[in-house]
Amino acid sequence: MGMAAVESQFHVLAVDDSVIDRKLIEMLLKTSACQVTTVDSGSKALEFLGLQEHDKNQTNCVSLDNHQEAEINLIITDYCMPGMTGYDLLKKIKESASLRNIPVVIMSSENVPSRISRCLEEGAEEFFLKPVRLSDVNKLRPHMMKTKCKIPKQQQQPEIIVTQDNQESVEITYVVPSEENQESDNIVQQQKSQGNSNNNNKRKAIEEKLSPDRTRQRLSSLTAI
Repeated sequence: MGMAAVESQFHVLAVDDSVIDRKLIEMLLKTSACQVTTVDSGSKALEFLGLQEHDKNQTNCVSLDNHQEAEINLIITDYCMPGMTGYDLLKKIKESASLRNIPVVIMSSENVPSRISRCLEEGAEEFFLKPVRLSDVNKLRPHMMKTKCKIPKQQQQPEIIVTQDNQESVEITYVVPSEENQESDNIVQQQKSQGNSNNNNKRKAIEEKLSPDRTRQRLSSLTAI
């Protein structure tokens, strides 16, 4: 499997109210073999992600719609948009327990240091100045890899723990053995085997000193004298 096949697994949500900028970022992402979904507003982005606002007067009231499930590896959004800005969209994503781990990148045609600092402090991974270039898109790859670096379920080993208060209730946890723990276990076993051999040698030496044969030889030699 080539690099292009691996990168095609990445799904990017691009948010921009400008048609030209949406087409540009879509072309650049597809050049990097990414699947791209484009929307023209922050509210449509929340709808696609499954976040719904119960009350328009309470913008902080956002919940997850279980009927809408989309695996997104990265969100790239424009900063200046009518209605909901890219900064507002960033805040809502980071406030969601189910979506806060998705990397968010902000784009803007204005180079405002205070705006850049505010977005980065809120949790944005990058802040790109428009027009976005292919070199900028290449910087997104490490951020998208974070969403793919998960422990496979088949590598997890079940460990059964029985509580003392109620032995009928059983809790099952999954422990993934690390290489360092395995090496430490091997070292402990080697030390134990060496300690047992040393104890056996000492025991043999003591038995030889106290054996009846040694005592008889000493007595016989004294009698002969």
